[in-house]
Amino acid sequence: MKYLILIYRDPPCAGPGHAAHAALTHELAGGGELIAAETLADPSLTRRVHAGAVVDGPLPGAGAQPAAFYLVECETLDCALRHAAQAPEAAAGRVEVRPVLCRGGLEM
Repeated sequence: MKYLILIYRDPPCAGPGHAAHAALTHELAGGGELIAAETLADPSLTRRVHAGAVVDGPLPGAGAQPAAFYLVECETLDCALRHAAQAPEAAAGRVEVRPVLCRGGLEM
């Protein structure tokens, strides 16, 4: 099953633990579980679509912002959670793991 591991940080906090993320990426790739891993641009570069208009900035009132993600293929949720726990942000409760429910297209 696919899981999205979302890494959150409070702006303007710089990204901690570069070596830890490099090691996690290497482990996931070596185990054949990594599909994609990316760092997101600064939240100040966010654009939203609201009622047909383009609005600058992240959602109002949002504290911690998504900063990076890993898309992984793991046998179980527990496996994905073990990987997520290796991110340095996990110590502060800033990592989410979400199952990916469908292929292609949105099902809501």
